[in-house]
Amino acid sequence: MIASPDLAVEAAAGTSLQAMEAAAARSAQRRRRTVQFWRWLILVLFLGSWELLSRAHVIDEFFYSRPSAILARLQTWIVDGTSEGPLWYHLWVTMEESVLGFVSGSIGGIVAGVALGRNRMLADVFSVYIKVINSIPRVVLAPIFIMIFGLGLTSKVALSFVMVFFVVFSNAFQGVREADRNLLANAQILGARGWQLTRTVVIPSAMSWIFASLHISFGFAIVGAIVGEFVGARYGIGLLINVAKGSFDAAGMYAAIVIIMVVALLAESLMTRVENRLAKWRPAPMHDGAA
Repeated sequence: MIASPDLAVEAAAGTSLQAMEAAAARSAQRRRRTVQFWRWLILVLFLGSWELLSRAHVIDEFFYSRPSAILARLQTWIVDGTSEGPLWYHLWVTMEESVLGFVSGSIGGIVAGVALGRNRMLADVFSVYIKVINSIPRVVLAPIFIMIFGLGLTSKVALSFVMVFFVVFSNAFQGVREADRNLLANAQILGARGWQLTRTVVIPSAMSWIFASLHISFGFAIVGAIVGEFVGARYGIGLLINVAKGSFDAAGMYAAIVIIMVVALLAESLMTRVENRLAKWRPAPMHDGAA
């Protein structure tokens, strides 16, 4: 029995497609391994050089400490706690302040950005006030909030809110303004109006802008909480930094910074997962050198 030429062509095309997909998968895996290799190599070289230069007294350990001392301080804090109480409680206080400020600031920024982006009259009226408030360095508001709300949770959440709000608002506003006019026109032709048009076309179009701001906003929320704790607080990572500064404890200051960095990286990873789940419709980003 003689095979049909069409079937032979289809089989060859299927085999070629599978081979291309397998080659692309191998190339992506090699790229991931290369990226991980260089990341770890740079980290090891940086920490190793820091340790060696500190032990050789090329850099002053009084100001810069050294990685081994920082690791020892972290171990002490984790096992025995700090002089101001358990490390986990300080971390919990800072995270509570940061998360509340991040959530409230993000929601407020998205709502205000979408509302003003969709209503030109509101944007023209409030734009001058937004510019004036946005011109104020946010960290100088810390003593004002502490004077108004006290040393407790509210003052730190307020500062985190302000740090997050304007970042998210700016991106949401710009994302709404950059919505595809052709998509808007087509949706209006099909009968979409008002909130339906905003919900189905405008907000999805602005999602990339919004998520871009959310990726960096949690870091700003942590900054707001830390600065507030640094100015005045009874608990928190900012308090640990302030106490370490007062006792010239460089290892303690760097240990607190490492804790903040780890938390920020975990939050960034979580935000990336959420974004990937909510924006599955987007094409995968192109990488230089990708197959």
